[in-house]
Amino acid sequence: MRISELSAKSGVALPTIKYYLREGLLHSGEQTAATRAEYDESHLRRLRLVRALLEVGRLSVASIKKVIAAVEDESLPTHQMLGIAHYALSPAVEPEPGEEWRRARAQVDDLVAGLGWDVQPDAPTRDELTQTLVRMHQLGLPIDLAPYAEAARKLVAEVEMDTIPFQGPRDAAVEALVLGTVLYGRALDTLRRMAQESESAHRLTP
Repeated sequence: MRISELSAKSGVALPTIKYYLREGLLHSGEQTAATRAEYDESHLRRLRLVRALLEVGRLSVASIKKVIAAVEDESLPTHQMLGIAHYALSPAVEPEPGEEWRRARAQVDDLVAGLGWDVQPDAPTRDELTQTLVRMHQLGLPIDLAPYAEAARKLVAEVEMDTIPFQGPRDAAVEALVLGTVLYGRALDTLRRMAQESESAHRLTP
Protein backbone atom coordinates (compact mmCIF):
# COMPACT_ATOMS: atom_id res chain seq x y z
CA MET A 1 0.00 0.00 0.00
CA ARG A 2 1.12 3.58 -0.57
CA ILE A 3 1.67 5.98 2.30
CA SER A 4 -1.69 7.65 1.69
CA GLU A 5 -3.40 4.24 2.09
CA LEU A 6 -1.36 3.57 5.22
CA SER A 7 -2.62 6.86 6.63
CA ALA A 8 -6.24 6.03 5.75
CA LYS A 9 -6.10 2.51 7.20
CA SER A 10 -4.26 3.48 10.38
CA GLY A 11 -6.09 6.73 11.08
CA VAL A 12 -2.72 8.45 11.52
CA ALA A 13 -2.30 11.73 9.64
CA LEU A 14 0.18 11.75 6.77
CA PRO A 15 2.48 14.42 8.30
CA THR A 16 2.55 12.38 11.53
CA ILE A 17 3.57 9.23 9.66
CA LYS A 18 6.37 11.16 7.94
CA TYR A 19 7.50 12.45 11.34
CA TYR A 20 7.56 8.89 12.70
CA LEU A 21 9.64 7.83 9.69
CA ARG A 22 12.14 10.66 10.26
CA GLU A 23 12.41 9.85 13.97
CA GLY A 24 12.89 6.13 13.34
CA LEU A 25 9.68 5.18 15.16
CA LEU A 26 8.37 3.64 11.92
CA HIS A 27 10.57 1.52 9.65
CA SER A 28 10.93 2.57 6.03
CA GLY A 29 8.74 1.13 3.32
CA GLU A 30 10.03 -0.77 0.31
CA GLN A 31 11.31 1.77 -2.19
CA THR A 32 9.61 1.25 -5.60
CA ALA A 33 10.59 4.57 -7.18
CA ALA A 34 12.59 7.66 -6.33
CA THR A 35 9.63 9.24 -4.53
CA ARG A 36 7.46 6.21 -3.81
CA ALA A 37 7.52 3.41 -1.25
CA GLU A 38 5.22 0.52 -0.46
CA TYR A 39 4.02 -0.30 3.06
CA ASP A 40 2.49 -3.45 4.52
CA GLU A 41 0.81 -4.93 7.60
CA SER A 42 4.01 -4.57 9.65
CA HIS A 43 3.75 -0.80 9.27
CA LEU A 44 0.13 -0.85 10.43
CA ARG A 45 1.15 -2.88 13.52
CA ARG A 46 4.00 -0.48 14.25
CA LEU A 47 1.72 2.54 13.99
CA ARG A 48 -0.71 0.90 16.42
CA LEU A 49 2.16 0.29 18.83
CA VAL A 50 3.47 3.85 18.57
CA ARG A 51 -0.01 5.26 19.15
CA ALA A 52 -0.50 2.96 22.15
CA LEU A 53 2.81 4.07 23.66
CA LEU A 54 2.16 7.73 22.93
CA GLU A 55 -1.56 8.13 23.61
CA VAL A 56 -2.22 5.45 26.24
CA GLY A 57 1.20 4.98 27.82
CA ARG A 58 1.92 8.74 27.66
CA LEU A 59 5.56 8.02 26.85
CA SER A 60 8.00 10.55 25.45
CA VAL A 61 9.45 10.09 21.98
CA ALA A 62 12.81 9.20 23.57
CA SER A 63 11.17 6.44 25.65
CA ILE A 64 9.26 5.16 22.63
CA LYS A 65 12.53 4.91 20.71
CA LYS A 66 13.95 2.66 23.44
CA VAL A 67 10.90 0.40 23.27
CA ILE A 68 11.02 0.29 19.45
CA ALA A 69 14.74 -0.57 19.57
CA ALA A 70 13.94 -3.47 21.89
CA VAL A 71 11.18 -4.66 19.57
CA GLU A 72 13.52 -4.59 16.57
CA ASP A 73 16.38 -6.34 18.38
CA GLU A 74 15.53 -9.96 17.56
CA SER A 75 18.42 -11.16 19.74
CA LEU A 76 16.69 -9.72 22.81
CA PRO A 77 14.52 -12.33 24.59
CA THR A 78 10.82 -11.55 24.70
CA HIS A 79 10.86 -11.26 28.50
CA GLN A 80 13.53 -8.55 28.37
CA MET A 81 11.73 -6.75 25.55
CA LEU A 82 8.50 -6.65 27.57
CA GLY A 83 10.49 -5.55 30.63
CA ILE A 84 11.80 -2.51 28.76
CA ALA A 85 8.22 -1.57 27.87
CA HIS A 86 7.10 -2.18 31.47
CA TYR A 87 9.88 -0.02 32.88
CA ALA A 88 9.08 2.75 30.39
CA LEU A 89 5.54 2.88 31.79
CA SER A 90 6.77 3.36 35.35
CA PRO A 91 6.80 6.93 36.64
CA ALA A 92 10.21 8.36 37.50
CA VAL A 93 10.74 8.16 41.27
CA GLU A 94 13.75 9.71 42.95
CA PRO A 95 14.90 7.85 46.09
CA GLU A 96 14.57 10.08 49.14
CA PRO A 97 17.43 10.57 51.60
CA GLY A 98 17.06 9.29 55.13
CA GLU A 99 16.28 6.23 57.17
CA GLU A 100 12.57 6.27 56.38
CA TRP A 101 13.21 5.54 52.70
CA ARG A 102 15.83 2.89 53.44
CA ARG A 103 13.47 1.12 55.85
CA ALA A 104 10.61 1.16 53.33
CA ARG A 105 12.89 -0.07 50.53
CA ALA A 106 14.07 -2.94 52.70
CA GLN A 107 10.42 -3.79 53.36
CA VAL A 108 9.75 -3.87 49.61
CA ASP A 109 12.79 -6.05 48.94
CA ASP A 110 11.79 -8.44 51.74
CA LEU A 111 8.25 -8.64 50.34
CA VAL A 112 9.48 -9.47 46.83
CA ALA A 113 11.92 -12.07 48.16
CA GLY A 114 9.29 -13.62 50.42
CA LEU A 115 6.86 -13.93 47.52
CA GLY A 116 9.52 -15.54 45.36
CA TRP A 117 8.87 -13.01 42.61
CA ASP A 118 11.47 -12.57 39.86
CA VAL A 119 11.75 -8.77 39.85
CA GLN A 120 15.06 -7.15 38.94
CA PRO A 121 16.86 -5.27 41.77
CA ASP A 122 16.88 -2.07 39.68
CA ALA A 123 13.23 -2.35 38.60
CA PRO A 124 11.63 1.11 38.88
CA THR A 125 8.57 -0.53 40.41
CA ARG A 126 10.60 -1.21 43.56
CA ASP A 127 11.19 2.51 44.07
CA GLU A 128 7.58 3.25 43.13
CA LEU A 129 6.28 0.90 45.82
CA THR A 130 8.88 2.19 48.28
CA GLN A 131 7.57 5.73 47.83
CA THR A 132 4.03 4.50 48.47
CA LEU A 133 5.09 2.74 51.67
CA VAL A 134 6.89 5.88 52.89
CA ARG A 135 3.67 7.87 52.48
CA MET A 136 1.65 5.14 54.21
CA HIS A 137 4.07 5.16 57.14
CA GLN A 138 3.87 8.96 57.35
CA LEU A 139 0.07 8.83 57.43
CA GLY A 140 -0.03 6.06 60.01
CA LEU A 141 -1.82 3.62 57.72
CA PRO A 142 -1.69 -0.09 58.56
CA ILE A 143 0.48 -1.91 56.04
CA ASP A 144 -0.38 -5.44 54.98
CA LEU A 145 0.40 -5.91 51.31
CA ALA A 146 0.19 -9.71 51.31
CA PRO A 147 -3.46 -9.95 50.14
CA TYR A 148 -2.85 -7.28 47.49
CA ALA A 149 0.25 -9.10 46.26
CA GLU A 150 -1.62 -12.38 46.00
CA ALA A 151 -4.49 -10.73 44.12
CA ALA A 152 -2.03 -8.94 41.82
CA ARG A 153 -0.33 -12.20 40.90
CA LYS A 154 -3.20 -14.66 40.70
CA LEU A 155 -6.18 -12.53 39.74
CA VAL A 156 -4.48 -9.90 37.58
CA ALA A 157 -1.00 -10.74 36.29
CA GLU A 158 -1.75 -14.32 35.29
CA VAL A 159 -4.95 -13.29 33.52
CA GLU A 160 -3.25 -10.40 31.72
CA MET A 161 -0.27 -12.48 30.63
CA ASP A 162 -2.71 -14.94 29.03
CA THR A 163 -3.94 -12.16 26.73
CA ILE A 164 -0.51 -11.32 25.27
CA PRO A 165 0.18 -12.93 21.85
CA PHE A 166 3.68 -14.22 22.61
CA GLN A 167 3.79 -16.30 19.42
CA GLY A 168 2.91 -13.39 17.12
CA PRO A 169 4.88 -10.32 16.00
CA ARG A 170 6.96 -8.73 18.76
CA ASP A 171 5.36 -5.30 18.39
CA ALA A 172 1.90 -6.85 18.81
CA ALA A 173 3.01 -8.37 22.13
CA VAL A 174 4.30 -5.02 23.40
CA GLU A 175 1.13 -3.24 22.25
CA ALA A 176 -1.01 -5.78 24.15
CA LEU A 177 1.15 -5.35 27.26
CA VAL A 178 0.93 -1.55 27.20
CA LEU A 179 -2.80 -1.41 26.52
CA GLY A 180 -3.52 -4.10 29.10
CA THR A 181 -1.32 -2.56 31.79
CA VAL A 182 -2.66 0.97 31.42
CA LEU A 183 -6.31 0.45 30.47
CA TYR A 184 -7.05 -2.64 32.54
CA GLY A 185 -5.17 -0.96 35.38
CA ARG A 186 -7.61 1.95 35.21
CA ALA A 187 -10.54 -0.44 34.96
CA LEU A 188 -9.28 -2.38 37.99
CA ASP A 189 -8.97 0.77 40.08
CA THR A 190 -12.49 1.86 39.07
CA LEU A 191 -13.96 -1.56 39.83
CA ARG A 192 -12.29 -1.54 43.24
CA ARG A 193 -13.93 1.78 44.11
CA MET A 194 -17.28 0.50 42.87
CA ALA A 195 -16.86 -2.65 44.94
CA GLN A 196 -15.99 -0.55 48.00
CA GLU A 197 -19.19 1.44 47.55
CA SER A 198 -21.20 -1.77 47.28
CA GLU A 199 -19.49 -3.34 50.30
CA SER A 200 -20.09 -0.18 52.31
CA ALA A 201 -23.78 -0.33 51.40
CA HIS A 202 -24.01 -3.98 52.49
CA ARG A 203 -22.29 -3.33 55.80
CA LEU A 204 -23.65 0.05 56.79
CA THR A 205 -27.16 0.39 55.43
CA PRO A 206 -30.21 -1.50 56.77
